[in-house]
Amino acid sequence: MQPLKLPGPKAKAIIDRDKAHISASYPRGYPFVMDHGKGTEVWDVDGNRFLDFAAGIAVVATGHSHPRVVKAIQDQAERFIHISSDYYHENWVQLGEKLDEISPFVGESASFMTNSGTESVEAAIKLARYHSQRSQFIGFLGAFHGRTLGAVSFTASKSHYKGRFFPLMNGVVHVPFPDPYRPVILQRKGEGYGEAVVRYIEEEILTRILPPDELAGFLIEPIQGEGGYIVPPPDFFPALRELCDKYGILLIADEVQSGMGRTGKWWSIENFGVKPDIITSAKGIASGMPLGAMLTRKEIMSWPKGSHGNTFGGNPISCAAALATIELIQNEYLQNAQDVGQYTLDALAEIMVRHPSIGDVRGIGLMIGVEFVKDRESKEPAVKLRDDIVDFAFERGLLTLGCGNSTIRLSPPLSTSQSEVDDALKIFEEAITLSEKKHLN
Repeated sequence: MQPLKLPGPKAKAIIDRDKAHISASYPRGYPFVMDHGKGTEVWDVDGNRFLDFAAGIAVVATGHSHPRVVKAIQDQAERFIHISSDYYHENWVQLGEKLDEISPFVGESASFMTNSGTESVEAAIKLARYHSQRSQFIGFLGAFHGRTLGAVSFTASKSHYKGRFFPLMNGVVHVPFPDPYRPVILQRKGEGYGEAVVRYIEEEILTRILPPDELAGFLIEPIQGEGGYIVPPPDFFPALRELCDKYGILLIADEVQSGMGRTGKWWSIENFGVKPDIITSAKGIASGMPLGAMLTRKEIMSWPKGSHGNTFGGNPISCAAALATIELIQNEYLQNAQDVGQYTLDALAEIMVRHPSIGDVRGIGLMIGVEFVKDRESKEPAVKLRDDIVDFAFERGLLTLGCGNSTIRLSPPLSTSQSEVDDALKIFEEAITLSEKKHLN
């Protein structure tokens, strides 16, 4: 396949203007300047077509500009755009009712609406401290929870996220995330790796560093996103839930990237058979409109009037988009995420046989990671090889994103078809072949 000539002249002109006026802090991947999109297809300003297997970092769950989502946004915009959280509107209440319906909790739930994932995390941190009357937390290495000062205190995927921002929020201790492909804790005889990590937490952290009666909660991504699309072993969450129950610790599941049907279930933690105490959500909740939510059991939402709030949370247009999104996921795309996700994993397993640089293929539903290594025995991360695959794929019409040290995430819209997967993986394999020729010969 001949590479596209990227960036085109229109894209280059916009990128030059961006450099002159927009903060350099944004982590731009490659020179893609979007013009429009439909479903899994997107076009840049020079007319080049791409398959979007990044979905705006797993945001456009129903695909780009789904007509029912667009109609919901238009209808609400004609009525009113903003009223503030000092007042009420029905979309907000309907969304709260719908989130209660799909929440994994036993009994009724309550939600706090935000504008983003990091705001949802900040709300969860504050609520956990308020409700538990404890101040300390445990986070996990490799985690990404956001970039505001509270959330970035838990983030542990890249050190530069914290560079020159210290001191951060105190009261956070990090422990290893149970990565089956790269274990770092020794297992005892007959012990699963997830159980070993939880034992380490209890025997080392809660004994030597944090008294358990000071620990408000664990903040954890059920499947790590930025850290490498890492799926923990099945014994981990049951053991962690047991530990939380033993000491009265809140289990906070960060579902910002992994929730809203991405794994074929509403919440990725449901794949592991346990119930959290608090959930944070955003990304896929409103098909690209800025919206987040922090959900919890109603009895935990015990803080009084005025203890937390925001101006734009529960925005009527975003809530309308979320209601349309949830209906589409519920009626059409939950099952599609399961079916097409398994189809993709099976196809990648076949590709892996032909390519020695692929060390691991993992994921659930349409949250899939492909990890690249210099050789499978040492598992040494092939960072430059991975980066070139992303670039080669882009040049041939496929949008992907890296994560972890040397992983590429495949997180297309939940509406993606098997034929689109076939087309995307043809490009993906060609990009792998080109990068292997460059780096492995």
